[in-house]
Amino acid sequence: MNAHQVAQRGVVSLQARAKLYAQIRAFFAERGVLEVETPILSVAGNTDPQVDSLRCQFNGPAHAGGRTRYLRTSPEYFHKRLLAAASGPIYELGKVFRDGEFGTRHNPEFSMLEWYRPGWDHHRLMDEVGDLVAGLLAAAGQGAWPQQRLTFAELFQRYAGTDPFAASLSELRAQLAGLGVSADDFDADQCLDYLRAAVIEPELPEKTLSFVSDFPASQAALAKIRPAEPPVAERFELYLGRVELANGYHELTDAAEQRQRLLADQSRRRGEQRHVPPMDEALLSALRSGIPDCAGVALGVDRLLMALGQHGDIASVVSFPFDQA
Repeated sequence: MNAHQVAQRGVVSLQARAKLYAQIRAFFAERGVLEVETPILSVAGNTDPQVDSLRCQFNGPAHAGGRTRYLRTSPEYFHKRLLAAASGPIYELGKVFRDGEFGTRHNPEFSMLEWYRPGWDHHRLMDEVGDLVAGLLAAAGQGAWPQQRLTFAELFQRYAGTDPFAASLSELRAQLAGLGVSADDFDADQCLDYLRAAVIEPELPEKTLSFVSDFPASQAALAKIRPAEPPVAERFELYLGRVELANGYHELTDAAEQRQRLLADQSRRRGEQRHVPPMDEALLSALRSGIPDCAGVALGVDRLLMALGQHGDIASVVSFPFDQA
């Protein structure tokens, strides 16, 4: 495809995107959720071992702050600072960036819808996510997609024939070996991630909204951990057919526990000899000052556009894909 054809396709994708954004804004306006805009550049990067931030260098006055700046992988930290300042329910439609991600479902620069609901838990937020996505699918002529809700354990038992909480590491590695995968260096979470991507996701029902909740505590990220046997993370993911679309939490609000998780992330990065972004002290300060109990979710807008228009490649729904930018 030449540059002119790319531009022509980009115009069509922008028209579809503009329509979607208007529908999303109308949805939240009706529900009294405030649209916000937060910085794209930050002095703190994402410490999550599964995500890499893009970095750039600021060459202005020294009193402006840190020279190395990170393109945000999510507006989450800024949103929590707003919640601590009594913003009430908020949402943002904006660009986020992740290094090393490029393919039919990934672009290093992509669009995210993220929102937070004070006073809600993740179950109530799943209801709202389902309302939004189902309404958008219906408006696009996709009809009424059924919804199913599974716990993480039920997901693995149904589609992979294993209990992710009861299976030993050796059993998980043996299951992967049966698939021809050498997993001797994998930990339990890596085994589960591989099984989910290679075995479970291809078996998920098409044209169905599948919500998965109650993740292992080791995969809590920024979610609360609920005491149980075993303890589980109050986190959910939404699959649109067989494509992961959204990731939500009943948000962790304890500053001391959040600091320990960020330190653990940094330690793992050092052990893997990877870049270690600085900790976001402004986020921790906001948590110490107090944010309301809340639930939040991040949703991939480009993947949603792919589903609404029945496209198989993310390049079809962005104005200029990364390799043409």
